[in-house]
Amino acid sequence: MRITKKLQIIPLAALSLGIASLCFAQSDAPYTEGPVWNITMVKVKPGMSDEYLKSLAKTLKLSLEEAKKQNLIVDYKILLGNAATPQDFDILVMVESKNMAALDNGREKFDPIARKTVGTTDQQQAIQVKRLDIREIMGTKLMREITLK
Repeated sequence: MRITKKLQIIPLAALSLGIASLCFAQSDAPYTEGPVWNITMVKVKPGMSDEYLKSLAKTLKLSLEEAKKQNLIVDYKILLGNAATPQDFDILVMVESKNMAALDNGREKFDPIARKTVGTTDQQQAIQVKRLDIREIMGTKLMREITLK
């Protein structure tokens, strides 16, 4: 009976040590993971950049500042540059979140902010429809910032 118990304990001990070593194992990736960026690439129609940026200042900036104040986002940036080709974007809207988990239940977190800073759902949609005349969303990406080791 004792030999049987000892034979059972040895595999359990080995399994426990194996699991413990996995917990302490470090990744061999050449980088460490950082915050997450939601990036929107925007192509503004010729001559409409200032108009679009004024619109963002009235709505997006207020919403993102409130989200930042509530610790829902870490930061945001808007980059303006020349399009490399006629099909390229010229504005990047970048919103930084602490991690992927911070994006969970986004509507529950951000809809009240949008209602407070922009207005009702109908008002929000009207602004989006108006923006269709001056810009095109070329795409969005969710990317993780990394630090090389």
